[in-house]
Amino acid sequence: MTERPPLPTRADYVAWRTVTTRWRDDDAYGHLNNATYYELFDTAVNAHLFEHTGVNIRQLPQIGIVAETSCRYFREIGFPEPIETGLVVERIGTSSIVYRIGLFQGDGVEAAAEGRFVHVYVDNTRGAGDRPVTPIPEAIRAAVEPLLRR
Repeated sequence: MTERPPLPTRADYVAWRTVTTRWRDDDAYGHLNNATYYELFDTAVNAHLFEHTGVNIRQLPQIGIVAETSCRYFREIGFPEPIETGLVVERIGTSSIVYRIGLFQGDGVEAAAEGRFVHVYVDNTRGAGDRPVTPIPEAIRAAVEPLLRR
């Protein structure tokens, strides 16, 4: 039988943000709706980029579009407690960045969930349907390199 890998812990992440949960974030079963996890991942990544580039990332010549995302759920979380999002970069390529985002609620050290989020950079002047471009904008690279952990 294969052993399961250990759960991600707070020590696995570099940048932090606290978000407020809302009544509407919970589903009919009283825990955070699956779609809300993905909103939190998107917000953690893009808020970091906005804050650490000093520019409006929507107006860069190349923009990151989500090419892949996934979530591993470990325990339930939900309203009314706030959620802490931990962010780390797993890989920086020539046209893509792979992030991992941990969600934590309460004082525990183990993540309640972990997301994988891949941005691929495309030409912002022609629309998001274009093929990846290189290189990743220097402002973006500078904002994410301090988050890189393997």
